[in-house]
Amino acid sequence: MPEVIFNGPAGRIEGRFQPAKQRNAPIALILHPHPQFGGTMNNQITYQLFYMFAKRGFAVLRFNFRGVGRSQGTFDHGAGELSDAAAALDWVQTIHPDARSCWIAGFSFGAWIGMQLLMRRPEIEGFISVAPQPNLYDFSFLAPCPSSGLIIHGDVDKVVPLKDVQGLVDKLKTQKGIVVEQKVIEGANHFFENKVDELLAHCESYVDTRLAEAIETA
Repeated sequence: MPEVIFNGPAGRIEGRFQPAKQRNAPIALILHPHPQFGGTMNNQITYQLFYMFAKRGFAVLRFNFRGVGRSQGTFDHGAGELSDAAAALDWVQTIHPDARSCWIAGFSFGAWIGMQLLMRRPEIEGFISVAPQPNLYDFSFLAPCPSSGLIIHGDVDKVVPLKDVQGLVDKLKTQKGIVVEQKVIEGANHFFENKVDELLAHCESYVDTRLAEAIETA
């Protein structure tokens, strides 16, 4: 898991990259929670998602948004962080140009950034949004959502009321051509305290199912 530094729109970006063994293996980009509330690429859920994809042969990158750790720049309320994520995906694609597809996974603030990147990059064919915050951030740009994915959250999340996430999921499920799966983890708060293993098990199952379906249709 080599440490990497690459150029972003606000200066250097610090990351951790796990290259893939196969030239045409898919890419996964992992996005961390809110920088102003302690979010970094070493957040437990971000870290675990990174390894989940790495174990499945993906080329995986997690990185610190601007102003976090050794990444240069200052917090930019989402606009700059989206540019950071786009630069990160560009960087992985230069390292791994034969990738057949791309996934994106984000937690909380990172889920919002990830879904915006999804709208701009047609090569992203799958997503995992962990504890998205439609009560705090505008998700109306998902019109329509271009890719299938998983939205997973807890039923005792005091940061994001269940009804708000349910509203987002219901809206996305009406769109044709994609399938948005939803998983509600009982007893889980916004940070999935004592529920991280269950969260990861659902994410693993979802990715494995999607990968098996891709093999069947290839």
